[in-house]
Amino acid sequence: MHPRVFDEFNKICGVRNIQGDVLEVGATLDDTTLLNLPALRSLKRKVGINKQSGGQHRDFLVLQGDANLMSEFRNGEFDAVLCNAVLEHDPFFWRTLAEMRRVIRIGGLLVIGTPGFSVLPFEGRRHRLLRALFRLGLGREARAIDHSTLTLRVHRYPADYYRFSPDAFREVFFQGMADVAITMVLTPPRLIGHGLRVAR
Repeated sequence: MHPRVFDEFNKICGVRNIQGDVLEVGATLDDTTLLNLPALRSLKRKVGINKQSGGQHRDFLVLQGDANLMSEFRNGEFDAVLCNAVLEHDPFFWRTLAEMRRVIRIGGLLVIGTPGFSVLPFEGRRHRLLRALFRLGLGREARAIDHSTLTLRVHRYPADYYRFSPDAFREVFFQGMADVAITMVLTPPRLIGHGLRVAR
């Protein structure tokens, strides 16, 4: 995990002042996992779930299980659920999303990070570049750049299915949640969004 992503999750968890139980979907048995965030240091119960493996690491337990159906957890069991770099690898991400929302208590925090889309990093110089490409007879290439967006390369683990937009975060991931905010970090972009579960 990139340090900027780790820091952004830590900032969100610190501002939200998580006090209760926390779950990380896609937790790993190493120091880079989100359960090691400094903002979570004082929590008594930190649990992870990972499809490939489980075990104990430092002060948290990772269960081996499928996030598409987390029957080992009760409705509203967690005060916060964290998930980074998982949904793009999940062919049925909407099931995992539904399960994450199910296991958060009313008022609890959901934080999700995924690769996203953005404009080209040289947006200010974009028109000059496109004109230069047209002058060089590279109109097809110029049109391809003009109609493209920057995103993280495909990184199979074991497969890589999706990239998400800020619209997907607002209208799908955090639909019906309160205090939703979305941040973009790095180039190519990683989107990190968070919101609070409200009663239905």
